[in-house]
Amino acid sequence: MSTPSHLACLLLLASTAISACGGDAAAGRTETLILTGSSTVAPLATELGVRFEEQNPTIRVDVQSGGSSRGIADARSGHAQIGMASRALKASESDLAAETIARDGVGLIVHASNPLTSLDAEAVRGIYTGKITDWSELGGTPGRITVVNKAEGRATLAVFLEHFGLESRDVHADVIAGENEQAIKTIAGTTSSIGYVSIGTAEIDIEAGIEIKLLALDGVPATTAAVADGSYPMARPLNLVTFGDRTDWAQRFIDFAHDPKNADLILRESFVPISKP
Repeated sequence: MSTPSHLACLLLLASTAISACGGDAAAGRTETLILTGSSTVAPLATELGVRFEEQNPTIRVDVQSGGSSRGIADARSGHAQIGMASRALKASESDLAAETIARDGVGLIVHASNPLTSLDAEAVRGIYTGKITDWSELGGTPGRITVVNKAEGRATLAVFLEHFGLESRDVHADVIAGENEQAIKTIAGTTSSIGYVSIGTAEIDIEAGIEIKLLALDGVPATTAAVADGSYPMARPLNLVTFGDRTDWAQRFIDFAHDPKNADLILRESFVPISKP
């Protein structure tokens, strides 16, 4: 039979949804910080979020991907307190504020069995505009090239097009991929294919035994080290984006991402840390 004190405790739980009687809903987390956007930034944001939650027991960090365009749109609309964008902001996005927490390169990838090790910019433009259609034209094993492009709204696509001076309408693609891992899975399963993804993501997958390899671009190896020293030509900022006045938790998370004590998480994702000035 319930005692009066036990009944009072149950009533308190029902009315306040907090852990007044031992046990605690949602592990005691009473607020949620939502980040949406870039699939390149999302794994890093997730790792940062886990550590941030450990140090801040009342906050839950919810990370959702969907592309940089989603991150920009959600930050503007208020659906997310922080948007994630793996590119610089455009002139039309000057109403937003961006904090660069790391840098990443965009690298060209092919199947691990492809004998080529490097491509120059002219060859890449030729492949993606349909002027070069067979690997034998580049000194590779004869076979039709399967061109993998990124979906509209993906920051990787924007970086790629800008670097090679192309428009979306110029590209002749056989496959359209969304997130980095989708493109990597396609390349790993198609020996004749070529695509482009985050160098950091590709390095991690190569180390894990995925059958892809990164090609040097204009003679510069596509490596995190080359991104760090500034020699690799196709690099980009990884940004946390906000609109208007930041909430306290959003500011605290951004400061946390900049903290040198958390640079190990950035390095773990094969990105280059950027300390806040």
